Amino acid sequence: MDFSRVLSGPFAGRMLCDLGAEVVKIEPPEGDVTRNWGRVIAGIPGYYHQQNAGKRNICIDLRADGAKQLVFDLVAQADILIENYRPDVMERLGIGYETLKEINPGLIMLSISGFGKSGPEVRRPAYAPIVHAEIGLLHRQAHRNAIAVSDLPLSVADTNASLHGLIGILAAVILRQRTSLGQHIDIAMADASTATDDHLHYDLEDSHDTGPLPNAVWNTPLGPVLLSADIRYIWKLLTTLLGVVDPSGPNTPLAEKIAMRLETAQAFFRNLKDEAEFLAVIDKLNIAWGLVRDPANIHQQATIKARGSIVQIDDRAGSTRPITQSPYRFSNAVSGVRGPAPHRGEHNIDVLNDWLALSETQVTALKDSGILLADEDVLGST
Repeated sequence: MDFSRVLSGPFAGRMLCDLGAEVVKIEPPEGDVTRNWGRVIAGIPGYYHQQNAGKRNICIDLRADGAKQLVFDLVAQADILIENYRPDVMERLGIGYETLKEINPGLIMLSISGFGKSGPEVRRPAYAPIVHAEIGLLHRQAHRNAIAVSDLPLSVADTNASLHGLIGILAAVILRQRTSLGQHIDIAMADASTATDDHLHYDLEDSHDTGPLPNAVWNTPLGPVLLSADIRYIWKLLTTLLGVVDPSGPNTPLAEKIAMRLETAQAFFRNLKDEAEFLAVIDKLNIAWGLVRDPANIHQQATIKARGSIVQIDDRAGSTRPITQSPYRFSNAVSGVRGPAPHRGEHNIDVLNDWLALSETQVTALKDSGILLADEDVLGST
């Protein structure tokens, strides 16, 4: 059961779905906010589609009389529950872990929040950019690149928390096989991104001077290319292997010498005739490199294309739309995105029949009482 919204919870649910789990998104009447983001095809926006593909969906108004009992009935049949409300919301709704584990002692519940369920900032609202700022990522980016402070172009705090939460879920599944008991997993976005920050030790130990220089981007016949090597090492290779002449002299001031060498190196790469010459140079230098690629063309990247990292799936409008594929490749199993994202309440009847053996008449009664809702403009009276 996926009670989550936006990214940190839905991404974990999407990966579980790709791995073969039946994931049912429990959506509130107002809908997931990501239904407002991205290109809309067949009533489903791109952002929502990417994080919820393959899931089934029922829409429950948790404020309606009788809604809590419906949740209890579903929880009794569930293995895993994911939610990413603020830490006290599920308790206030009467469906916190302490209540749910009495119904289902084997339930594994993942709770993701900005600052966790303990500490001084429990009730503080947080999306990924807030965490990016609080744990120092924005400061480091601005300081290292001598640019104004700005947010990152992806929500790493959300996805870090989601993937660490997924690891916690799978570990809890293994533990449950031995103990028959479930777990409540408390993942703070701040913890998850701090734990995965491989450069944090430079800040904590004031040792940035001991690390490598930032990788530089060079203009080449292919376009802008990032070379993954210290500029000092690149300069050494250019002069020793390719005969580039040092424009500075023994008495040139250091700052001027650095500037002259950098311009000479940039001119060398800029003046290469074509792609073939560039690749021959890179092969001789034996330096890792990457084309600074427009992500709109990511499907043309050789590895992404060969491994099917972007796939086309049913757009529910008579054609297809692109979506990211999950990264798992097994030797003796199949995984991957299983279909398009659902409309709100699309599977009210199917899920409640499969999980609780409710008839269509009983589901209709729940709808008439205001407990269940659906996008009737696209689904009819489902």
